[in-house]
Amino acid sequence: MIGLRERKKQLTRQEIFEASQRLFARQGFEKVKVADVARAANVSEMTVYNYFPTKEDLFYAGMQFFEERLVEAVRDRPRGESALKAFRRRVLEGARNLEPRERSDTILRAGRAIAGSPSLRTREREIVEAHTRRLAEAIGGDEVEATVAAAAMMAAHRALVEHARQQVAAGHRGAALADDFRTQARRVFTRLERGLGDYAVRA
Repeated sequence: MIGLRERKKQLTRQEIFEASQRLFARQGFEKVKVADVARAANVSEMTVYNYFPTKEDLFYAGMQFFEERLVEAVRDRPRGESALKAFRRRVLEGARNLEPRERSDTILRAGRAIAGSPSLRTREREIVEAHTRRLAEAIGGDEVEATVAAAAMMAAHRALVEHARQQVAAGHRGAALADDFRTQARRVFTRLERGLGDYAVRA
């Protein structure tokens, strides 16, 4: 059970994140300062930095949370399940997050911000690289094979994310967007299963 202190920390982190997203939506990523986020969340700048070391980390907090869930799904996969199957299941579960219309609006704003910010593009690559390494550790076994498998899985996920961004930019929304994501994901993972389907099955 999570203690009171930990719940307060989680609440503070969530309040900071939500305040930053409101500001980014209204003003754009580049114009928002960490001091602005601190004021909006009613905390000190130091508190913001304690939870989010950089402004880019504030922007990508949601992405980092989901990619951590991908790593957890593989690390905690049940006996008899391959790493790829566990990863695929979590990606497909995440498709429902695309259904709310406000989610599409958030994706559209984020895509525009990323396109106009070299620092955001750099930070996104760093996050993906870090989680790819963690995914390889969660897969276990031979280090080289695990690294290659993790890179393939994460590349598939990032390709699906980019596809979703493009679909949103083209005007697609709601259930149709989520269904398209699921269709593309199943095609991608069926292809990967031909090489990884029986790899890293939990004994």
